[in-house]
Amino acid sequence: MTERMQTLYLIDGYAQFFRAFHAIRTPMSSPVTKEATNATFGFVGMVLKLLRECEPDFVAVALDVSGDRGTFRSRLYPEYKANRDAPPEDLGPQVERCIALLGAMGVPVVGAEGFEADDVIATICRRLGVGDPGIKVRLVSKDKDLQQLLREGAVEMYDVHTEALMTEARLKDEKGIAPRQMVDVLALMGDTVDNVPGVQGIGPKTAAQLIGEYGTIEAVLEEAKKEKGKVKGKRRENLLAAEQTIGLSRELVTLRDDVELEFDVSEAAVKGLDLGALMPVLKELGFNRYQDELKDLIAERGGDPAEAERRRDATASGDGDAGGGLFDRASNDDGGGDGASRGGTAAAALADGRYRRVRTKTDLGALAEALRAAPLVAFDVETDGLFPTECGLVGLSFSVTEGEGWYVPVRGPEGEEVLGLEAVIDALRPVLEDADKAKTGHNLKFDVLVLRNAPARAGLEPVMVRGVAFDTMVADYLVDAARSSHGMDHLARDLLGYECTPITELIGKGKHQKSFDAVPLDPAAAYAAEDADVSLRLHRVLRAQIEEKELGNLLREVELPLVEVLAELEHNGIVVDPAELDRQAGKLRERIAGLRGEIDEAAPRPFNPDSPKQLASVLFDTKDGEEPGLGIKPLKKTKTGYSTDAETLEKLAADPAVESRLPGLVVEYRQLTKLVSTYLEALKDAIRERDGRIHASFNQTVAATGRLSSSDPNLQNIPIRTEVGRQIRKAFKAPEGRVLIGADYSQIELRLLAHLSGDEALIDAFNQGADIHRAVAGQIHGVAEEEVSREQREGAKMVNFGIVYGITAFGLARRLGVDRAEAAEIIDGYKKRFARITEFLESCAEKARTDGYVETMLGRRRPIDGIDSKNSQRRALAERMAINSVVQGSAADLIKLAMVDLHGRIEAARAHGAQTGSAAVLDGVLMLLQIHDELVFEADEGAADDVGAEVKSRMEMVMDLDVPLVVEVASGKSWFEGK
Repeated sequence: MTERMQTLYLIDGYAQFFRAFHAIRTPMSSPVTKEATNATFGFVGMVLKLLRECEPDFVAVALDVSGDRGTFRSRLYPEYKANRDAPPEDLGPQVERCIALLGAMGVPVVGAEGFEADDVIATICRRLGVGDPGIKVRLVSKDKDLQQLLREGAVEMYDVHTEALMTEARLKDEKGIAPRQMVDVLALMGDTVDNVPGVQGIGPKTAAQLIGEYGTIEAVLEEAKKEKGKVKGKRRENLLAAEQTIGLSRELVTLRDDVELEFDVSEAAVKGLDLGALMPVLKELGFNRYQDELKDLIAERGGDPAEAERRRDATASGDGDAGGGLFDRASNDDGGGDGASRGGTAAAALADGRYRRVRTKTDLGALAEALRAAPLVAFDVETDGLFPTECGLVGLSFSVTEGEGWYVPVRGPEGEEVLGLEAVIDALRPVLEDADKAKTGHNLKFDVLVLRNAPARAGLEPVMVRGVAFDTMVADYLVDAARSSHGMDHLARDLLGYECTPITELIGKGKHQKSFDAVPLDPAAAYAAEDADVSLRLHRVLRAQIEEKELGNLLREVELPLVEVLAELEHNGIVVDPAELDRQAGKLRERIAGLRGEIDEAAPRPFNPDSPKQLASVLFDTKDGEEPGLGIKPLKKTKTGYSTDAETLEKLAADPAVESRLPGLVVEYRQLTKLVSTYLEALKDAIRERDGRIHASFNQTVAATGRLSSSDPNLQNIPIRTEVGRQIRKAFKAPEGRVLIGADYSQIELRLLAHLSGDEALIDAFNQGADIHRAVAGQIHGVAEEEVSREQREGAKMVNFGIVYGITAFGLARRLGVDRAEAAEIIDGYKKRFARITEFLESCAEKARTDGYVETMLGRRRPIDGIDSKNSQRRALAERMAINSVVQGSAADLIKLAMVDLHGRIEAARAHGAQTGSAAVLDGVLMLLQIHDELVFEADEGAADDVGAEVKSRMEMVMDLDVPLVVEVASGKSWFEGK
């Protein structure tokens, strides 16, 4: 028998530290030491997942060790990595903590002075993966530079987070090149982050195509030198221009595999790791979830988890992970039930009959009867795509008893029998559309949309799901909005101690991934029924947490009805005119081309305006030397050089002492190029052919404040502060005979601040209908409103809008163009005159200190971490977050209430047709968008005034405040006109 090949998992250390840091942006800290822990939490989770799921024979970590003289690359080319920003302040101590954790476990950390981790990895790969046929090396990294090391059966790359595997064969399949050719690809494309020169205009795809076709850089250059060769135009010019530097680029990207290392792979053996040494550290850091995982790991490897438990300085409290309640979990016996063991549980449930596949009409009838008899039904859909308004229905799953479930396939692999879509819909429609039949599930907005759209595309009546009584994703979001993921697999693991079957086990990964309708029906049934079953289990756990935290009313009255509202918005979509997008893009491209010419004229030498480093050189270098600059005095220096950010360029453009037009030209150039690429082109790509509409997703469980967000595409970020940005709204149009109506809450956060603080002066100003900024300015400066100057009003306006965000004297001074002392005087005057506001802001911070969270007007909670931090910047950030969460979160509650109210009235008008009363005007109205404090509707042209009046009336009375709510309404053929 052939001996099993052993595997070394070699972790690219700093790449994983950075990935963990940026993946978890919610502030986290140890309840004991108060140190920041978000990167540590992510890194430890990665290591535990690697040990649990990959079962490696050996594990080691490679690190950069530059030394006093830097690396050999920085000595070869001093500008190498010169563009990189300094690492975040909170990261360094966490890296040290991670390295200490690795040391406690006995995981070797390998590095060599003067070399990068990639060179260390290359050397180990040469010694083991290539040099030792008994040991395979898997590189735990996504770094494209390491692809040059791939060797079939010897060296692979593995992304532990996505479980994607890159091999030599896959590299050849995807890019058409061999690993040795990757060096030339990297040299051609360069690297702006590492400052590897490369060839201008050649990106990853082009570089791979060229090397795939010609084999080497030398062959590519040889072809470019031919007058009538295949390489032509600008690409030819750029290649020839880079001929002198391409050798340097190649040397910079080539990994050294001859580093002197002291590395004995036997010291990396997993069987020798001291996993129990992690226990006291995990307790100190507050990583309760990981303590349970670690005990499982120790038990699986034949160890004694009780011994590891004794190594802790105290027992785990169950108060949640670091960050004041993050990842709050129930005990395993809350949801494990029968069949909550780890791995293979869905298949086991199918085998012993607890999960069943509906095969016949008799089975289908029995299921329908069971659903009708059950007090609560958990359901889920399986589809062939990710977009609910476009994908097809593959099957439905149901559960009414924990540990049991059904799967009803309507499509499957060729040769496997399924009941037809029409028969299934006919049998289940009465239950699904019964508003009195309580239903639960996870992310039901998706399921509701699929059942409404997929049957209709098949020529059947849409299924209008009613009776949504609970949604476990939405409920978990209310319980802990700061949780890193509200996905079902994560919640099952955190709240039930249950490992769901990964979808990748059924459909595969990457390029060769298949659709769910190609999955054999037995494993498909096990997977799908498990989804419904787990949703039912999560329902019980989360319902108890919702009631315990007194969030039941918010869930029932706002968030659950909103599921149906958002499904309606996504179904409706909004018409977008591609010709108008093209017209605007063409106009902007002309202006961009003109700007490039003006920039070239204004600059003392040619440069790339997209390069901050080159721009800084042109702006700030003196006029002496071979490459002269403008010699402008720099305003701000970062760790990587002089800043050329938007704020700096705008200040330089406004400074009369700066004679050059260059800063202002670059500001405009950046704005316009972003408008074209990020908005105009992206919006056009999102238009659906079938109806000419964009059907964006509206996300209910993303923003921690309670605000809605949008994606695919993100409509919330369409710029409206500049006239050019506002023009984009002209492409959003109403169909023939219809108009768009925009209804926007006026100064809503400031009105809520007045109500929440109870400040009499501010309340009185709003009740009098005064110009609020002029009124506040008069109060601050002690003058009559008619005597307030334009500058005084502008200062008051900035403080009004900035007070809930913790505006500082420095920030106000920058915005107003005054010195810091004058700005501080304005803020001090504001706080003295509006003392109740100051008291309210302080009470928000105090609430966070006392309870660990703050609440909105409707009781929405947000955990606040770092409020007692010794780090003044972090503490100030937490205080601002506490204030902002109350005010902005209450604004989110308000507009959600308005959406629920108006949706109900629109539905009632639609159902009753020509009814009487004011609400009758809403018949035929579509709610299309929710953007910040604005709702956008579509209505018949002749009804615009009446619809606008009804919408305004309802939105202004949806919440009872001490100040009036004011809604501004406008209508037109486009969103631009209706704003």
